[in-house]
Amino acid sequence: MNWMLVAAGGALGSLARYGLARLWPAVPGEWPLATMSANLLGSFTIGAVAVWVAARGAGHEEALRLFLMTGVLGGFTTYSAFALETVTLAGEGAWLRAFGYMLATVIACALLAQAGRLVGAFLTEI
Repeated sequence: MNWMLVAAGGALGSLARYGLARLWPAVPGEWPLATMSANLLGSFTIGAVAVWVAARGAGHEEALRLFLMTGVLGGFTTYSAFALETVTLAGEGAWLRAFGYMLATVIACALLAQAGRLVGAFLTEI
């Protein structure tokens, strides 16, 4: 049963990620904004969902975590695309742009994960 939760969530997350990339195609030599947006949104959401799932109690925690966090958000966010796009920018000679993209993504994702945790904690209180 657990693998089905991960697979179903992963399919939904991957489709959402694909849709975002179709709506916001990459421009050669520029920051890949669809990938960055997916990772930023996913980082905030996983922070909030982690706190929310933990507050739900033992009965549903594992299923929610597998479906939402491992499946949906795992399929939606994309570290591998981020890594490839970073080295592609560098390979095109845009070293400063690649470094800025890498630094901005990593720092912003960490900050947004923490912001998501704070929002998740607030929402579980109300």
